[in-house]
Amino acid sequence: MSAYWIAHVHVTDEEAYGRYARLAGPAIADHGGEFLARGGAYEILEGKDRARHVLARFPSLQAAHDCYHSEAYQQALSHAKGASERDLIIVEGS
Repeated sequence: MSAYWIAHVHVTDEEAYGRYARLAGPAIADHGGEFLARGGAYEILEGKDRARHVLARFPSLQAAHDCYHSEAYQQALSHAKGASERDLIIVEGS
């Protein structure tokens, strides 16, 4: 069963967040993840507005979990901390 990362992000430091994005992509791909949406047009229907929205699909809940906790992703994430306000969840899908 697939799983999804759903992220809502407000970037506060474009340069540092760019470093995160460059490192995060390969870490996500290494765990079978693929981006389904990354930025782009959006409409807020409820909740807090964040200008960047990301949806990534993984082959399993375990793969999504392992990716987040991997050394490579944590290294990428170190650039996002302090450079963004983020919400990130893993959701099991079909």
